[in-house]
Amino acid sequence: MADSDAPIAQIASDGQGSAGSPEELTLRALVSTKEAGIIIGKAGSTIASIRNAAGCKAGVSKVVPGVQDRVLSVSGDPEAIAAAYAEVAHLLLETPLSDSSLPPPPVVAFTSIRLLISHNLMGTVIGRAGVKIKQIQDMSGARMVASKEMLPQSTERVVEVQGAQDAIKTAVFEIAKCLLEDWERNVGTVQYHPGAAGDAGVLAGGLGANTVTGPTGGIRRTSMSGFGAPPAGFGPDRRVSRGSMSAGAGERRPSESQPVVNDPNLRTQNISIPSDMVGCIIGRGGSKITEIRRLSGSRISIAKVPHDETGERMFTIVGTAESTERALMLLYSQLESEKERRVNQTMDATEA
Repeated sequence: MADSDAPIAQIASDGQGSAGSPEELTLRALVSTKEAGIIIGKAGSTIASIRNAAGCKAGVSKVVPGVQDRVLSVSGDPEAIAAAYAEVAHLLLETPLSDSSLPPPPVVAFTSIRLLISHNLMGTVIGRAGVKIKQIQDMSGARMVASKEMLPQSTERVVEVQGAQDAIKTAVFEIAKCLLEDWERNVGTVQYHPGAAGDAGVLAGGLGANTVTGPTGGIRRTSMSGFGAPPAGFGPDRRVSRGSMSAGAGERRPSESQPVVNDPNLRTQNISIPSDMVGCIIGRGGSKITEIRRLSGSRISIAKVPHDETGERMFTIVGTAESTERALMLLYSQLESEKERRVNQTMDATEA
């Protein structure tokens, strides 16, 4: 199975839990290119073994020239995800990263995993006054360090889990449980993808069951999008180069061409929006997207057709660093409002 990057994620329910309550998620982590090679193994043999041993889906994003990090994605229930990351920790401990021509380094019993966590979910992982993160550390024996800043062109932060294999397994299990318990906060997350400025970000936010992508890149029933990206090998590469998307009919004048970035102060951000959320972003007669363009000061174009089999549409934002960030936050706010509206609508229907 080829290791490709498919930056859309799921939290999935098998229908046995409470209504709308997912039982699986995708938990992503940053790995160096050398670590990625160890995890993938020859012809993908090692990562295949991890999938089989842990009972999960797992993969690594594609190499980006000149970029030292890649993204490991693991999908499954918390137990399977924890088992997979324990296998990864074991591999990193057993396989030296140093030059083979040099004397072997001293044996170490600890390694670290750099998990990617939505900024909106950091409170869930850390807890009030740090109570939850301390509890996880005490329970697992691992050390956890949360970054203060969000990663570039994203709303994700890094939580580094340091410790022995078993400690990492326990800590990852507890973190995964926290994320599932508060999964609704993850809607609207802009996922981080290592790469140069202008690479695509992915805005997670699908809410409607029966209409969002499954972990193989196709349509899957009773699923909710939002937690990280499906692993490599799950689906096609959804990164989009500058100027590659056509303008959306009805959302802008047909005569207006795709923005081209010539000014060095401008940057391009590509955002993939689930099909069931596109309407709430555009608004009646294009009113919402027009307002977002005006308030952010950025140019936003919308793909006329879905960019792959998921039915998702690509939004291309062009502007300064400040205006593109403002546009992302406005898009996020619009998705949050829609999410709350749909959740309340569902609750009202249940109580009726």
